[in-house]
Amino acid sequence: MSLNNFDLFNCMQAVPLYLSEMAPYKLRSSLNVIFQLCITVGILMANVVNYLTPKIKGGYGWRVSLGGAAIPALFIVISSFFLPNTPNSMLEKNEPEKARAILKRIRGVSDKEIEAEFKDLVAASDASKAVKHPWRNIRNRKYRPQLIMSMAIPFFQQFTGINVIMFYAPQLFKTIGFGDNASLLSALITGGINCFATLVSIYGIDRWGRRFLFLEGGIQMLIFQVTHVLTILFMCIQFYSYIKSCIHKFLYNVNYIAHVVGFGNNLHWMEIWSNRSS
Repeated sequence: MSLNNFDLFNCMQAVPLYLSEMAPYKLRSSLNVIFQLCITVGILMANVVNYLTPKIKGGYGWRVSLGGAAIPALFIVISSFFLPNTPNSMLEKNEPEKARAILKRIRGVSDKEIEAEFKDLVAASDASKAVKHPWRNIRNRKYRPQLIMSMAIPFFQQFTGINVIMFYAPQLFKTIGFGDNASLLSALITGGINCFATLVSIYGIDRWGRRFLFLEGGIQMLIFQVTHVLTILFMCIQFYSYIKSCIHKFLYNVNYIAHVVGFGNNLHWMEIWSNRSS
């Protein structure tokens, strides 16, 4: 499982970078948002598989669920052999003709039509090569806000516990009294709501703005983290156990789902700060 997580996070870092370097300017933001949507759809599909496989007779459903991860992994491995290098990477290797050929291939247009974009890539590559001591320069005062926020925001996003929520959802639901089947069903519903929240975010990203979604998601997560603590304290109150259990399950699910929705609306911070730094 550790190796699986290691490979997963490698893909999470490599794919947005690859998409950004391959996509046309106008589609760059949209393709990265679609990448996030594909992640939530994948989580939803995994929850569907986890919900259905325990129903397999013979007790080997967990093997199907665990081994099924090899199918998308195999697809990634095979398809990666057919993916070209990015024009930027070829320019970094001082191979401009290969970079031009790749750019022409992925755009599907003539040499004349890619000339302006190719010149922009060459200029950007030359500018990056001209920078001396980039790791030292990033500590300059003018880059300090971007440096701090680029580390603090993802750290605190993960520190809210979203990975625990998504990866261990069935176990979390069991701790509040759900049975095995109900826990898997609750995780499935949460995955569906996560997917829906991402769709809402895609719909509103240009209408409401990235900053609005970022602030709204952060405030929502904060509010429901506090109410979740209050829900736990509520469990310490002594009264009729069945009523208390029902109320606790309801409040837990509301807080849980609201946190997931808030996180889904809180994923556009990188573009905010990249625009600020440009």
